[in-house]
Amino acid sequence: MCRYAEITYKVHYVCVSCRRSHKYAWDDAKHLCTSCRQPMVFAGHDFAAPRRRNDSGWAAVAAVLGAGLRYEGFQVCGCSREPKYRPRTRAQVRSRRRVAGRLGLSEAAALAARDPYDLG
Repeated sequence: MCRYAEITYKVHYVCVSCRRSHKYAWDDAKHLCTSCRQPMVFAGHDFAAPRRRNDSGWAAVAAVLGAGLRYEGFQVCGCSREPKYRPRTRAQVRSRRRVAGRLGLSEAAALAARDPYDLG
C-alpha cells in the first residue's frame, strides 16, 4: 500500500478579486475569503500564487479558473506528480485565446496546451 494514501492533503483556495490564496483541508465546505468574506475558488494542489501587485499574473489566474481548469498534476495516492501547464501571464492567455479562435477549439483546451501552435 502506498504510504501517501493515508495523508490528508491541503489544497489551495483563491479569491481572485482580493488576490489572496489560502490552503485548507480538502473537503466540500465553502471557504470564505478572510478579506471580503466571499466564497473562495478551489485552485488545486499545485497552485503558486503570483505576487499581489502582479496584474498580469492574476489576470492569467482568473482566466484559467474561469475556464474551469485547476492547477493539478496530483495523483490520488500521491506517488507521482506531473504538474500540468497553465499560462502565467496575460500575454500567454491572449495568444492561446487567439489560436483557439482560429482553430475552433475550446478555451480550456487552448489554455491547457503548453504550445498553442501545436494544437492543430
